[in-house]
Amino acid sequence: MRIARFTTGDEPSYGVVTGEVDQFGQPADDSVIVALAGDPLYVGIKLLEQEHKLADVRLLAPTLPRSKVVGIGRNYRAHAAELGNEVPDEPLMFIKPNTSVVGPGDPISYPAQTSELHFEGELAIVIGRICRDVPPEKATDVIHGYTIGNDVTARDLQRKDGQFTRAKGFDSFCPLGPWIETDLDPQTFADGVSIQTYLNGDLKQDGSTKDLIFDIPTLVAHVTSVMTLLPGDVILTGTPEGVGPMEIGDEVEVSIAGIGTLTNKVAQR
Repeated sequence: MRIARFTTGDEPSYGVVTGEVDQFGQPADDSVIVALAGDPLYVGIKLLEQEHKLADVRLLAPTLPRSKVVGIGRNYRAHAAELGNEVPDEPLMFIKPNTSVVGPGDPISYPAQTSELHFEGELAIVIGRICRDVPPEKATDVIHGYTIGNDVTARDLQRKDGQFTRAKGFDSFCPLGPWIETDLDPQTFADGVSIQTYLNGDLKQDGSTKDLIFDIPTLVAHVTSVMTLLPGDVILTGTPEGVGPMEIGDEVEVSIAGIGTLTNKVAQR
């Protein structure tokens, strides 16, 4: 099931995207979105007798994290190597504030404090309920679904600060979307799902989730051993090799097979 958050110009609503999809999770041109009675994390899946053509609505970030986005650094060996970093012995966590979240089509703001703004296409886990100390074998019990993230990073500030908060925490530095896919399980990604990032149509990242160092159950267990996660919170699982700079006016597309494509343009802040 593909759960989206959308607007027709009025208050944001939730809905289920219906219709056929291609191998990359892209919906057919005649797809529709059937409205839901409210946030499915709180009221469940309650369909209304109201639908819109998908082409007639504006998609928003599919989740609004109640408290945080937890990023995982250096979770692909080739990406760690391309930046000259060692692979960590355990998942390397950092926090992106929930104010960094934007949706598909929203601009990524290029702040004046940086001159080296990078894209990082990633698989994102959406948490479905309050959870703490979740063992790996119970991870699926707390996962609502999966979406696509772009862990936008001011690389020069990351090197300067020696930690990640400022470099990854600006407003708009966490695009998410286009929707949440609920009919996938961690083994899908362990077997290998394609993650590709395009910059102005040119392929820059071409990775697979089978290369994750720490798999999804391990990440959920590790994060929840440290902090409580709330419904709608997000775990970014790390990025494959091929990260690179974006400039004002560039368009970035992150595609994950079975989910879809997240597209954003870079604009001056």
